Amino acid sequence: PSSSTLFLYTTLFLAKQWYQRRVRGVTLILHCRDNEMARPQVSIHGCEDGALISRQLALPAIFKSPIRPDVVSFVHTNISKNHRQAYAVSKEAGHQTSAESWGTGRAVARIPRVRGGGTHRSGQGAYGNMCRSGRMFAPTKTWRKWHRRVNRKMRRYAICSAVAASALPALLMARGHKIDKVAEVPCVIEAGVESFTKTKQAVTLMKAIGAYDDVEKAKESKKIRTGVGKIRNRRHTMRKGPLVIYKEDNGITKAFRNLPGVTLLNVSRLNLLHLAPGGHVGRFCIWTETAFQALGDIYSSETLPRDMMKNADLTRIINSDEIQRVVRPTKEQRKPAIKKNPLKNINVMVRLNPYAKIAKRAATLALLKRAKARAVAS
Repeated sequence: PSSSTLFLYTTLFLAKQWYQRRVRGVTLILHCRDNEMARPQVSIHGCEDGALISRQLALPAIFKSPIRPDVVSFVHTNISKNHRQAYAVSKEAGHQTSAESWGTGRAVARIPRVRGGGTHRSGQGAYGNMCRSGRMFAPTKTWRKWHRRVNRKMRRYAICSAVAASALPALLMARGHKIDKVAEVPCVIEAGVESFTKTKQAVTLMKAIGAYDDVEKAKESKKIRTGVGKIRNRRHTMRKGPLVIYKEDNGITKAFRNLPGVTLLNVSRLNLLHLAPGGHVGRFCIWTETAFQALGDIYSSETLPRDMMKNADLTRIINSDEIQRVVRPTKEQRKPAIKKNPLKNINVMVRLNPYAKIAKRAATLALLKRAKARAVAS
């Protein structure tokens, strides 16, 4: 072909590629808009009186993430170890005495014994973990593996699952939160709440939206810890209350920090240890309007974890008419043949040697003939 023909073909090919890319892009935009319009709308509480206002927000895509309690539990168990401090016993403990074994021949154990005399201590066993004032077995060391590394994708998956679970009232109530008077979850409050600076304002708002019962529950659960932890700066235990998530701290932390059981988090620094305390999903979250809107930017729909199966009812899928119509019928299970001894089983011997039946018959007749002859002779 001539150069003009090649140029024409190349131009047409590039135009077709551009058109397909353009159509694909428009389709993707329309698909994203359809998804956004299809999502349910979330009501917003006013920050003054707690009443629902006319403005609503689309539910961010993160709330459609798959809820995986196994992933949340695994990640929580591992990252909760990352704030531990190293501890160990002194490496000299139990060995700060002069002791030597007496050896054999004195009818005593060969454990090292304290030297000297004139005191009860002399002759006593030392060093061993079974001895009084001896060292412990396998003394602890500071170079133990204290911290755990968790993959970033798995950490992100766990946070998405915990956030998605916070939108299901059944999981919140199963976890023990008092949300009977809350209008809906997720609970979103107007952006002005981020400017609150007084605890009195926070209490008034929590009562207005029906979340103060959860604060009271946490307050009444405060108890003295059982065990030795009470003398190690962990004297009291208390249940978890609401989790307040904000975007800009214009005083909101000062307003809410003194409420029993209430925790505050920045939406850009979500922490699984607070979203799923104890590794259990279903924490009652109160979002500010700006934080709720920021979720869509921080956790966009293109980067969220996807379901392994859209429908997890595998039995129903397999037994559906559509699947059963195309699968092959069930094969008959043939039991393996039991191997039999031809020397003991005549039928098996006949299959191997057809003349065996005649030979056996002949032998039987000969035996009868000899028996009859002996009877006649006698």
